[in-house]
Amino acid sequence: MSEFPEISVVMGVYDGAAHLRETMDSVLSQTGVKFEFVVVDDGSSDATPAILEFYASRDARVRVRRQGRLGLTRALIAGCAAARAPVIARQDCGDVSLPGRLSRQLERLRSTPGTSLVSAGAEFVGPRGERLYAIQDTDTTLAAALSRTSLATTRGPSHHGATMFYRTAYEAVGGYRAAFVVAQDLDLWMRLWEQGGVLSVPEILYRARLHPQSLSATRRPEQVAYTQVIIEGAIARRNGRKDHSVDAAERLTATRRHRKPEASVASFCYFLARVLEGSEPEVARRYLGEALREDPLLARAWFALARLSARGWRRRWPRQVAP
Repeated sequence: MSEFPEISVVMGVYDGAAHLRETMDSVLSQTGVKFEFVVVDDGSSDATPAILEFYASRDARVRVRRQGRLGLTRALIAGCAAARAPVIARQDCGDVSLPGRLSRQLERLRSTPGTSLVSAGAEFVGPRGERLYAIQDTDTTLAAALSRTSLATTRGPSHHGATMFYRTAYEAVGGYRAAFVVAQDLDLWMRLWEQGGVLSVPEILYRARLHPQSLSATRRPEQVAYTQVIIEGAIARRNGRKDHSVDAAERLTATRRHRKPEASVASFCYFLARVLEGSEPEVARRYLGEALREDPLLARAWFALARLSARGWRRRWPRQVAP
């Protein structure tokens, strides 16, 4: 790339071949801004390396880095270290940046001096592209969410991949911290909020795909545990005390190192069914069927299926009102 980029889009990927092309195309089709696309292949064993080589050979904006299987956090650390632009935008494999995403966020970021981070609204779809729900923030709601220090109420932007931040702010707060093998996004966001203002573009500019192999589905208990450590670190920093959260995260990692991911396809399908039962009851019914094939003893899925069946019966045979 001959021109100095305004934005470095950074993505880590591991065995993401199924949806990698869609993701790459959505980023490379962005207009109105000069950018590079830094992709770190985290030791993929599928067709991911070949796909990345194809794109890199045809588009000078694509810069590929490869590492052994070290995990998403270290892939993002490597990608951000390789970034050449003053602004870093995140992207997750399998997700789609909608048209105008980069230019709209960059414009918003530049509009308010002292801002560290800008997010955008995100819509979430299921494995087959079913629209599930959307998250949109205002500047006020996003700042409030990051200011809280309660496990029940603390949250970050709509999605990790929908964020953009200044590289100087990222470096000033210490960037991604390797000790946080999950929840690395919330750890960074809370420190960026402490560094400067956070903004949100109140438009849906990002589409995230949920699937049973995602971290939220397979490592949810770990995410909760690391989130508690992150909150305790934030409380310490905001009260002028030393932040010991990295040490706590390393201890947590050591105790969980040999545990297998707690994936539950049945629970994930049940979650999808509950989200869809109001808008697409037949699709919800299919997901409940999948949940019960995976785990025939999942009682909540049986109850949900019975509820859907009763609702359908009432629609077919409405209650007769006596004259």
